[in-house]
Amino acid sequence: MKGMGDVAAGTSIGPAGVQPGAQAPQGGFGASMSKALDNVSRVQNEAGDLQKAFELGDPRADLARVMVAMQQSQVAFRATVEVRNRLVQAYQDVMNMPI
Repeated sequence: MKGMGDVAAGTSIGPAGVQPGAQAPQGGFGASMSKALDNVSRVQNEAGDLQKAFELGDPRADLARVMVAMQQSQVAFRATVEVRNRLVQAYQDVMNMPI
């Protein structure tokens, strides 16, 4: 257990596993959001392709796989919209703060 003298001596207590002065991962939040949006787009495109294959009678595209892919696509899109709504709400809250 660290005492108050340790804190005063310059060692800081940070989140678990993070060393003081450690560099943040490159890209940060913007890169994570971009990667997530690319993933949602990919899932939607795959679901659309699978649906088209089923409609054209491809034997490898059975109804169960098509339905699961469409549901995964829908869940991913709804999660993305919810994140966007939270970000917009946070932005509006910050903009409405008095100076």
